[in-house]
Amino acid sequence: MNIRLLGGALAAFVYNHFWCRMPSRTLRKLYLRGWLGGLGQGTSVQMNCQFLNGRKIHFGARNVINLGSLFDGRKFSIRTGDDVSIGPEAAILNLGHDPQSPVFADRGGDVIIGHHVWIGFRAVILPGVKIGDGAVVAASSVVTKDVDAYTIVAGNPARKIGERNRDLTYQLKFDPFLL
Repeated sequence: MNIRLLGGALAAFVYNHFWCRMPSRTLRKLYLRGWLGGLGQGTSVQMNCQFLNGRKIHFGARNVINLGSLFDGRKFSIRTGDDVSIGPEAAILNLGHDPQSPVFADRGGDVIIGHHVWIGFRAVILPGVKIGDGAVVAASSVVTKDVDAYTIVAGNPARKIGERNRDLTYQLKFDPFLL
């Protein structure tokens, strides 16, 4: 077995079964700074978030990653811009299978999330999707294709339901002590 793969699997196991349950955000951040591909200044990762191959996950500055979210970095990368809010129990996936493949072949791609994106509770982002700056993904939506900047999408599959204000200047700061 490849030693790097074994090390990555061990790092994921240790975080996902031990560190993610630690009520100390400081200890979780220390682990994540050494393991993730990038953890931007002021980014908050709350308890019980799960990461599959942290090396391919890159968070921008001042992201709020809420309780119990899942990030699949097994084969492709996940990248977020700055001031991104990802709701509780959201799932961002970058690898799946081709349903037409007779050998159940892998299919996937990088997931790119722009600046000032708001992803709602239990939303699912599928492999290869790009979400433009300022976009909003409503709670429980399933995003199967790219979302244009400043577009609000909802549903399964997610469809455009509106436009968002383009004059976004906020900077997120949510770093609760025990979450």
